[in-house]
Amino acid sequence: MPIRRLPTELINRIAAGEVVERPASAVKELVENALDAGASEVQVQADGGGLTRILVADDGGGLTADELPLAVERHATSKLAPDDAGDYDLLRIATLGFRGEALPSIGSVARLSITSRARGQADAHAIFVDGGAVGQVSPAAFPGPHGARVEVRDLFYATPARLKFMKSERSEAQAITEELKRQAMAHEAVGFALDLDGRRTLRLPAEAPGDEGRLARLGAIMGREFSDNALLIDHEREGVRLSGYAGLPTYNRGNAAHQYLFVNGRPVRDRLLQGALRGAYADFLARDRHPACALYVELDPGLVDVNVHPAKAEVRFRDPALVRGLIVGGLRHALAAAGHRASTTVAMAALGGFRAETMPPVPHRPSGGGFSAWAQGGWTPTPTAQAIPGLSEVSARAEPEPDLAGFADAPAATPAFDLVDFPLGAARAQVHETYIVAQTRDGMVIVDQHAAHERLVYERMKAEMAEGGVARQALLLPEVVELDPAEAERVAARADELAALGLVVEPFGPGAVLVREVPALLGDTDVIGLVRDIADDLSENGSALALKERLEEVCGTMACHGSVRSGRRLTAPEMNALLRQMEATPHSGQCNHGRPTYVELKLADIERLFGRR
Repeated sequence: MPIRRLPTELINRIAAGEVVERPASAVKELVENALDAGASEVQVQADGGGLTRILVADDGGGLTADELPLAVERHATSKLAPDDAGDYDLLRIATLGFRGEALPSIGSVARLSITSRARGQADAHAIFVDGGAVGQVSPAAFPGPHGARVEVRDLFYATPARLKFMKSERSEAQAITEELKRQAMAHEAVGFALDLDGRRTLRLPAEAPGDEGRLARLGAIMGREFSDNALLIDHEREGVRLSGYAGLPTYNRGNAAHQYLFVNGRPVRDRLLQGALRGAYADFLARDRHPACALYVELDPGLVDVNVHPAKAEVRFRDPALVRGLIVGGLRHALAAAGHRASTTVAMAALGGFRAETMPPVPHRPSGGGFSAWAQGGWTPTPTAQAIPGLSEVSARAEPEPDLAGFADAPAATPAFDLVDFPLGAARAQVHETYIVAQTRDGMVIVDQHAAHERLVYERMKAEMAEGGVARQALLLPEVVELDPAEAERVAARADELAALGLVVEPFGPGAVLVREVPALLGDTDVIGLVRDIADDLSENGSALALKERLEEVCGTMACHGSVRSGRRLTAPEMNALLRQMEATPHSGQCNHGRPTYVELKLADIERLFGRR
């Protein structure tokens, strides 16, 4: 068949398939145009899931009558300017848009109208595009002093086949909402509003620039619980700055939908973030739980390529290892600084578990009975308490238990100040030989003794391993692991990193590596399966997470077996020593699987339970 030149309208429709995949894509492009124009307020309306009508209005710089025809012309843009030599630098993109494709692509598959008044101009003008056919510029009315109103009707009417691939109106409306939320999270100083089918769905007033304004915007979008349990991230390395907020380990979710990454103000989706989060939270969360975060990377535009795909949702970093290391290091630093802090949702869940029930009448007893205060050697029930069946019964079982790492030797002398002033308070009782009840100055704390001590032992084991290195065990017969040549090269290139973790490998011809030593902690392990998992991690995440996670899993198992068990009766000094060590140990607010080690209930909340407030 002969080669033919395609008509311009058809070229635009083909290109529109990449730029405008669905109504949310059109909203993204139009909102980014508004932000690049310097808008302080962006209003979006969508009807019929965006397929019937989309309106994006802003108060940005606007367009003149001469600029309107160029705006709907393919590859015409105000966001790229030539240098003195007349060259355009695509490696230093400082705006959200730059390709000059969005408006002509939308106009080729829909009915597009643009009404605008440029800043400082007295008159407003409009232009219409119907299925690629561009109309004339004409005078128009405009409600504001300057800005633009872009209306899209009957999206994809010119490409009926694309309509068959659209989801329900509700799903498309949800996608629009999520897209606008991402844009709002990236630009807290801009106000956003969204109406769906005439109903106000989102209203986000402009916030003050900076950390406080950003947290307020994140709280409005991700929920008050996130803002209450978020850790501030602010780190810089080699000209790359990481900021934002990440949730406490005990504030986790069942999927990764609440993980957001922004690069130079651009919402992006990148596997780098998922791998970095997995590495940073590996010690704290089970594999089926995910942290919530919003992280912002700022770097020189020349160090990141945003011209990967017309949708501009993917980026490529010149030094991905630097960015990943910055994310992991920044998150771990923030988690360590949080100390023993646990999320407020733990307390709310505990309070929500209380329900008013009809209680049987309690016989009147003379005042003065109850539990006595703690003595140095434990507690002694008063005569009234001893009358309650089962209270004075003490099991005679003597089961061997691990030592409490000096808890029993803790001094019993009364401290110079009241223990209730400590963050986790003073131990008052032990319930079911499993839970420690402590009193704080403004509430109470309930501690799971096994989970708390397990975390303390685990952190001590990690510190010892970091100081002395991971012990290695030489294989009697070195194991040859066959891999894809590219995978084998990646594994061999990380030999030094793997050796620090106790795994000694070396190249063994093309497509294979030789394993000589393995971490002694792993014992009799599947070496071939381990190396292949490491190769997969290096390919996907750029780090040997599989080996680290296996070492951490073994340490966690050893910590579990080496910590105080449920059912072990503790003395008052032992319990207070456990509380003090929790306060001094990072990450002690959650066990190795992200479950809380303690619940704190404020006195005001307890009083509300009993109708005192």
